[in-house]
Amino acid sequence: MNRSSGVLAHISSLPGDHSIGSFGAKARDFIDFAASCGFSYWQTLPFCMIDECNSPYKSFSAFAGNPYFIDLPTLCEQGLITKEELDAARQQSPWTSEYARLTKERLPLLFRAAGRADGQLRSKTAEFIASRRRLADACRFMALKTANGEKAWNEWTVTDCSESDVFAWEFNQYEFFTQWSEIRKYAAKKNIKIIGDIPIYVAYDSSDVYFDKEQFMLNSDGSPSGVAGVPPDYFAKDGQLWGNPLYDWEYMEKDGFSWWRDRLRTQFELFDGVRIDHFRGIASYWCVPGDAKTAKEGSWKKGPGEAFVDMLREEADGRLIIAEDLGDITEDVVELLEYSGFPGMRVLQFGFLDDGDSTHKPHHYCNNCVAYTGTHDNDTLLGYIWSLPEGRRREVLEYCGFLKEDWSDCYGSIIRTMFASSAGLVVFPVQDLLGYGTDTRMNTPGTSSGNWEYRFTSDQLRTIDAEKYRRLNRLYRRH
Repeated sequence: MNRSSGVLAHISSLPGDHSIGSFGAKARDFIDFAASCGFSYWQTLPFCMIDECNSPYKSFSAFAGNPYFIDLPTLCEQGLITKEELDAARQQSPWTSEYARLTKERLPLLFRAAGRADGQLRSKTAEFIASRRRLADACRFMALKTANGEKAWNEWTVTDCSESDVFAWEFNQYEFFTQWSEIRKYAAKKNIKIIGDIPIYVAYDSSDVYFDKEQFMLNSDGSPSGVAGVPPDYFAKDGQLWGNPLYDWEYMEKDGFSWWRDRLRTQFELFDGVRIDHFRGIASYWCVPGDAKTAKEGSWKKGPGEAFVDMLREEADGRLIIAEDLGDITEDVVELLEYSGFPGMRVLQFGFLDDGDSTHKPHHYCNNCVAYTGTHDNDTLLGYIWSLPEGRRREVLEYCGFLKEDWSDCYGSIIRTMFASSAGLVVFPVQDLLGYGTDTRMNTPGTSSGNWEYRFTSDQLRTIDAEKYRRLNRLYRRH
């Protein structure tokens, strides 16, 4: 890999005036910020619709975008919402994503905008959707959910829905993809590449399962025969019971992985590269019985392996794929990652969990890896340093060349250690660039509330010393 650096920030975290970050002017401002720091990459989290816990990793569709990211001022400029409606949607706080309000108010507003689309816009929407069968399925699925009182599909009694509701979803997906296309073009002009994130699994209550049941491990009544999770680990002593239905990998391979090919083509339409979440599940995956109470009741099953990796490489056609090789990594995962040639992930915070010589310590980083101070599932770097026992903290700081007794200004040494490492790409969560603590972490695995809410403001972003990061990029030849 060419030596480079980047910043991790989800769209939801961006500044703005309307309860959540969006594909508007502030996204362009963030690209300007990244470029001013000398970064080459902006990494985001999944763009799909969120679940009841506001997580983008268990979505109603692997193909549809989160309509909350549609920029309201842009719709106002198009004459699709009024100035009064725009003002009424103004947020109460700039520090958090206001999901309770969004859930109640945002879709009705976007549906009103869809109802105001003229004939030309309706024709563009129809043309856009016509070439995307699985996105069309997602729009119909969401309209059917409305017709069935928002119940899960296995409880539906109504099999028909309002065509105006279907169009409203189609129109908002058209706006989502169109607005983002403009942001991506702007990023390209600034030489910023954007990395997306592909959750390995989808939700049971999703258009993917409803319209493509044969792709999943289901019982004869449509219920999941096995669900996803991970065994007990660093994050959770009972493991994590994700509950997503598992893929019928045997069927998928016979089908040529058509569903996955469509998914990847959608992602590469949106991004310059992607991170494949839970890559270890491609080698072997944790299968939990559908009626289990905890993930501890699961067992390892063989994944699709090399055949799936071959398909990934074919669809990527030279574009960046990052393999999230974190968690319980066994020899089969190591061998599959080596076969793939994809860069894996290294996380500084995992390097000092014990006294061992972890591969997550920077002296082990190779060029073909992407290194992070932490991911969206970790504490912030400052929160992590504060939480360490004194002895472990001293070890981390000494490792990074910081020897002072007063460790209040140790931050720069850790950042410099990451820049100096051999990792081809180093990525810093925006919270770590800001030097913020635990109260700004994005997600705490194993918890269902208080996650995915973090936002920063434009004023906060301006406090980051962009020149310092330009110097570090020049000094350590990261371009």
